[in-house]
Amino acid sequence: MSAQPLLKIEALRCRFGGLVAVDDVSLAVREGEIFGLLGPNGAGKTTLFNLISGITRPSGGTVSWRGTPITGLASHRVAALGVARTFQNLRLFSSLSCLDNVRVGLHRHSRQPRLQALLGTAAFQRRELALRGQALALLESVGIAEAAGRPSGDLSYGQRRRLEIARALACRPQLLLLDEPAAGMNPSEKKELAGLIRRLRSEHQLSVLIIEHHVPLMMELCDRLAVLNFGRRIALGTPQQVRHDPAVIEAYLGTAAPGPPGSSPGDSP
Repeated sequence: MSAQPLLKIEALRCRFGGLVAVDDVSLAVREGEIFGLLGPNGAGKTTLFNLISGITRPSGGTVSWRGTPITGLASHRVAALGVARTFQNLRLFSSLSCLDNVRVGLHRHSRQPRLQALLGTAAFQRRELALRGQALALLESVGIAEAAGRPSGDLSYGQRRRLEIARALACRPQLLLLDEPAAGMNPSEKKELAGLIRRLRSEHQLSVLIIEHHVPLMMELCDRLAVLNFGRRIALGTPQQVRHDPAVIEAYLGTAAPGPPGSSPGDSP
């Protein structure tokens, strides 16, 4: 694992009028780790993702990728560096097949000459066949290869979550940002998702930055965690350290009573 962080944010701020959504947040994601972001609703977690991925410009602070500042870089340029993400609200092409949803991501890495595409040359056909094979492999890796030809709108909620992960992987990321991937899943599906994320990290040599409300899942899955509350980072450390942090307990339970954040608050959507 490299000594230099893959992603580093320092004193990052984001203000919308009089609302400070992210307030002086600093953290670093190391290569190969699963790093979690916890916090109550409205804590600024998704806004932080938007700042990292270039969807929103920060009001202050810096974002660095492998030591190079990328603050305010456009989202497509951030993606080209190796950062892919999923969204809290699914953003799939519901009328397209699962296979074609994944191929959308793959085409960024296989731009074919227009003339070859128009003429349907043998070279074009070979590349299209190769893309199809890659898309099928990604669907297989997330466990939904049997649904390749079905419109994504026909899938169950859990399957659509997996499809969005497959499409993000099609961008060949080094860092995968997952925004509440377990939302709407039952306990069995959440356990399967944790295993999937670990396997994908290994198979694709990924680092993962994940937002999730389900505290037990995050405590079991993540190497390290940061906890946000009202836009500020209130804790940072291993799951064991964060579990017993008084500021975290107060944010989740409204009291400084001893003990870890319980599964009941963590289960809230």
